[in-house]
Amino acid sequence: MTDDPAISLLIVDDHPVVRDGLRGMFESAPGFRVLGEAADGVGALERASALDPDVVLMDLRMPGGSGVDAIRELSRRGARAKVLVLTTYDTDSDTLPAIEAGATGYLLKDAPREELFTAVRAAAEGRTVLSPAVVSRLVSAVRAPAAPRSASLSAREREVLALVARGTSNREIARELFISEATVKTHLTHLYAKLGVKDRAAAVAVAYERGILG
Repeated sequence: MTDDPAISLLIVDDHPVVRDGLRGMFESAPGFRVLGEAADGVGALERASALDPDVVLMDLRMPGGSGVDAIRELSRRGARAKVLVLTTYDTDSDTLPAIEAGATGYLLKDAPREELFTAVRAAAEGRTVLSPAVVSRLVSAVRAPAAPRSASLSAREREVLALVARGTSNREIARELFISEATVKTHLTHLYAKLGVKDRAAAVAVAYERGILG
């Protein structure tokens, strides 16, 4: 094992059985620490502010405050925590709003245990994590209207985008392409504008839809 500190978690779900199951799963695995739980979006905001977790595991449809509203508010506040959506819902009306609100990733509750662990580690590092089913939904959601196709990506922007799609962090992209992190961020800003999106997850979805990524 490494000496890296454990990834701290806040579990947000309106079902106590689900929260208990997730807590038991992560507490039995090395490298994770569950700081607390919340039963709705309002509670998530309060607990995230008090506990400052690395990652928030967020359900979406909860009475007393939706997950999307909580994600949006956490983004507005500039919260350090990364939000990984973990839900049973993969409809267009759920996936895109969550990603647009600022979620780092989106997984379904039937994801295997190891896939969930890997996703939390990736989210903690700020890398986009999307289940295959969610990628398909996002592709459908962004299919129309499309941003102008005349704004084509440069060769370097395509390289950066391909690495983003593989879940590579800005620091890793900079190292692989022998450029600075600031330059990586500049390329991302430009390709976001060209694709008509606001974040990494949406950029990947649009790129797959348009055939920019195979």
